[in-house]
Amino acid sequence: MGDKIFIKKKELQGEDGYKVLSIRIKNEMAERLNILAGDANRSRNEVVNILLDYGISNCEVIEQVSLDYLAGLIDTPKKLY
Repeated sequence: MGDKIFIKKKELQGEDGYKVLSIRIKNEMAERLNILAGDANRSRNEVVNILLDYGISNCEVIEQVSLDYLAGLIDTPKKLY
């Protein structure tokens, strides 16, 4: 009865430098993500983090869109959200 089992205390979730987020995406987007992750032999989480890192690093917030952009007369990003 004198022997004890020692269990190391687990760190609380989020203490590893990551934050858990929940998002809603269209079924088609989820399927495209699954295919991309499978093709790359990576988890969906890894692929989402890669895409978010790239997207955030290559994003610019603008106040308005010029008429030249709307008319296609100047070079611009492929999509405007």
